[in-house]
Amino acid sequence: MSAIYTATATSTGEGRRGGQVVSSDGTLDLTLAVPTEMGGAGGGTNPEQLFAAGWSACFHSAMKSVAAAQKVQLQDSAVTADITLVPNGDNGYTIAAALHVEIGGLDQAAAEDLVAKAHQVCPYSNATRGNIEVTLETTVA
Repeated sequence: MSAIYTATATSTGEGRRGGQVVSSDGTLDLTLAVPTEMGGAGGGTNPEQLFAAGWSACFHSAMKSVAAAQKVQLQDSAVTADITLVPNGDNGYTIAAALHVEIGGLDQAAAEDLVAKAHQVCPYSNATRGNIEVTLETTVA
């Protein structure tokens, strides 16, 4: 299968401890920082925030695509991704994810079905399936 797009970003400096991350086209240019919750000074983004942003956007797009294919009209929708850094014994760290999906215009069963189908087609969901703990929460607005 041939690729349709490759995103490229480079991290320099001290990585999450005050480094920089820049995309190949320069659109993304961010200073990294250890969050205050981990004893750092904060003041910059971190890999977990970037992963949460990417997954929430990707999942939202997947959900909108599934809804359009099913000719389902959504009144409002939002996806919030929580990415949690978890110690993994002697092996360093792993992450866990929780996707909180809010959908308007559907009943609870239809909303949960839509979210489950989006979870099957979202590239982030497919890439992490079986590798990390992922929970899905669907709320009808």
